[in-house]
Amino acid sequence: MEFDTVIHGGTIVTASEQYRGDIGIRDGRIIAVAERLDGGERRIDAGGRLVMPGGIEAHAHIAQESASGIMTADDYLSGSISAAFGGNSSFIPFAAQHRGQSIDDVIATYDALSKPSVIDYSYHLIVSDPTEAVLTEQLPRAFARGITSLKVFTTYDLLNIGDAGMLDILSVARDHGALTMVHAENHAIVAWMNRELATRGMTAPKYHAISRPELAEEEAINRVITLAQLAGAPLFVVHVSTAGGAARVQRARAEGAIVFAETCPQYMALTRDDLDRPGMEGAKYICSPPVRDTATQDALWRHVQTGTFDSVSSDHAPYRYDETGKLMHGPDAPYSKIANGMPGIAARLPWLFSEGVAAGRLRPEEFVALTSTNAARIFGVDKKGRIAPGMDADIAIWNPETVRTVTLEDQHDNMDYTPFEGMELTGVPEIVMNRGTVIVEHGELRAKEGQGRFVARSRIDLTGRPGVAVKETALMHAAEGRE
Repeated sequence: MEFDTVIHGGTIVTASEQYRGDIGIRDGRIIAVAERLDGGERRIDAGGRLVMPGGIEAHAHIAQESASGIMTADDYLSGSISAAFGGNSSFIPFAAQHRGQSIDDVIATYDALSKPSVIDYSYHLIVSDPTEAVLTEQLPRAFARGITSLKVFTTYDLLNIGDAGMLDILSVARDHGALTMVHAENHAIVAWMNRELATRGMTAPKYHAISRPELAEEEAINRVITLAQLAGAPLFVVHVSTAGGAARVQRARAEGAIVFAETCPQYMALTRDDLDRPGMEGAKYICSPPVRDTATQDALWRHVQTGTFDSVSSDHAPYRYDETGKLMHGPDAPYSKIANGMPGIAARLPWLFSEGVAAGRLRPEEFVALTSTNAARIFGVDKKGRIAPGMDADIAIWNPETVRTVTLEDQHDNMDYTPFEGMELTGVPEIVMNRGTVIVEHGELRAKEGQGRFVARSRIDLTGRPGVAVKETALMHAAEGRE
């Protein structure tokens, strides 16, 4: 058997097991996994290394204009390069619809923007204007093309679609085998709290940490789970930041609801104290939902370890600390006028490996599941996320012992800061491959601009997960069948 590349001598880690073995690659695909493989035009010695599926970053904002008109610092070239240096072989950023836009135009825009990517990509749609044409014509066309997930919001004036809009979206997604993601915070609670703080003159960056109470997330998660149950639709709750929110997801899953969820490194690495910095420095740590406290960090780790979360994603939202991003509304802007979001696409995997695997909180197999395999399964990326014959050769070779200190320079993005600056992390992705091509090798970029491909994704597979029956909707469908 002839191979383009053989990775030999390493410890192969999948979501279920680890073992010594070799991997044979040809034409961008894995064609053999065995105890020993000879040959290969190139042989990569992985001795003393962990050979894992490349990361799939399933939550990132790339070349995306916010509803308030602020553009992210990273385009598809810089964003994909940063992702690759962080151990990722593919990603699924958002394609955002603003009110008045058609989904067809949004996709056409992002098709043009994504061409420079050095890793494979797809999109999650953001839907803020679910008109009749969007629901009945445009979304079905997107789903048929393989864009099988979308995101909606329960907060922000220009994004919140309300409970009725949520039910419409959930129903359309259900009928087409698509997955609805939701940013869950109670809009009224957040608005009320912001008014209360403003009347007290509490507008410095540090007050953002209390402007979006834990209760706002917990109530909204409970509500969207209820709406999804009524619609009979699967749901994915993004960036869970609270113990109560995670517990609600856990309880819903135990009751049989089809609910997936993620959290992010910042919620386990940072606290609200990081916003309480001199001058406007705290603006760098503003994100929504906000970072919480050490007790919440501990609780989120327990939920990561016990399976409440299907993935740990970066929520990479790169707004520079200048007038193009965080400080667009001036150097003394109130927190409510500061762009929400932090960069993290290159830090996600190294941070989670260090604090999870190296620190003894996670097994390597769990790391693989949380960073690659589960995302591939949930979002229909059928040929990625596993090391097995027939799969894309998306592979990351990690040195589990190398220690390095996080710097802005090693993020390789278009940002002027990283919230992980100065953290000492154990574990480095030394070689990263996308479809059999080495894209990062020992700190050097090997990828060519534009080599990434769009990935058409499958419908969500809910085999064995019937969900929770709601009496009234069951009676409605039964009555419809008798008409």
